[in-house]
Amino acid sequence: MKGFLIALQFLTRLPTPRLTVSAEEFAQSMRWFPAAGLVIGLIVAGAAWVGARTDPWTGALAALIAWVGVTGALHLDGLGDMADASGAAHKDRERLLAVLADPHVGSFGVTAITVQLLTKLVLLHGMIEHSQFLALIGVPVAARIAPLAWTCWLPPLHDGLGARFRGAIRPIDLALWAAVLLATTVAFPALLIAVPAAALWGLWIKRAIGGISGDGHGAGIELIEAALLLAFVVMAAA
Repeated sequence: MKGFLIALQFLTRLPTPRLTVSAEEFAQSMRWFPAAGLVIGLIVAGAAWVGARTDPWTGALAALIAWVGVTGALHLDGLGDMADASGAAHKDRERLLAVLADPHVGSFGVTAITVQLLTKLVLLHGMIEHSQFLALIGVPVAARIAPLAWTCWLPPLHDGLGARFRGAIRPIDLALWAAVLLATTVAFPALLIAVPAAALWGLWIKRAIGGISGDGHGAGIELIEAALLLAFVVMAAA
C-alpha cells in the first residue's frame, strides 16, 4: 500500500502519513495513479451529490471546488503551462521548450485554465441533471490510466517527472488497469472515450514536442476528464 499512499500524496492534498520515499518508490507509485483517481472521484461525486440537494448548479459548483481543492490544481497548472508554451512557440520547438520551463503563467495559460474550469462546471451540471453520480466517480480513474500508457509510449522530454516515471510501468500494470477500464465500460460505456482521447493527446505531444513531461501528463489528464464528462452528457441526452 505504500505505493498507493505515495500516489495519493503526489496527486492530492489529502492528509497522509509521513513517508520516507526513495526515487525508485516514487517512480513506481505511478502504478497507483488510477487508484488515487478513485479517491478523487469519490470526493467529487460526493460533493456533487451533497450540493445537488439544493439545485444542479450548486452541485456542479461544489463538485468543481472539490475537484480543484483535492488535487491542488496540479493538473490545471500543467494545462496552463502547455497552453502558454504552445501559444508562444510559433512552430519553434526551442521556443516552446523555453516557455514550458518558465514558471510564470501567461495569457494563454490563464485563458486555457479559465475555459477548462467553465467547461467542467457546465458539464458537471449536465451530469447532475441526469443523476450520473456513480459515472462521475469513474472519470478521474480513467483519466489517470492514460499517463501509464504515455510513459510506456513516449520518451521523457527532459530529466524531470517524465524521466522519473520512465521504466517504472510494466506491461502487466498497463494491462491490469486496461482490464479494469474495460470492465467498467460495461456499466458506463462513455468511459471508452478515454482511449481515443489519450491516443490523440499522445500523438500531439509526440509531434509538437517530441516527449512527455509532468506538464504534458497534467494537461492530458485535464483534457481527458473534460472529454469524458462531455461523452457522458451527450450519451445521457441522446
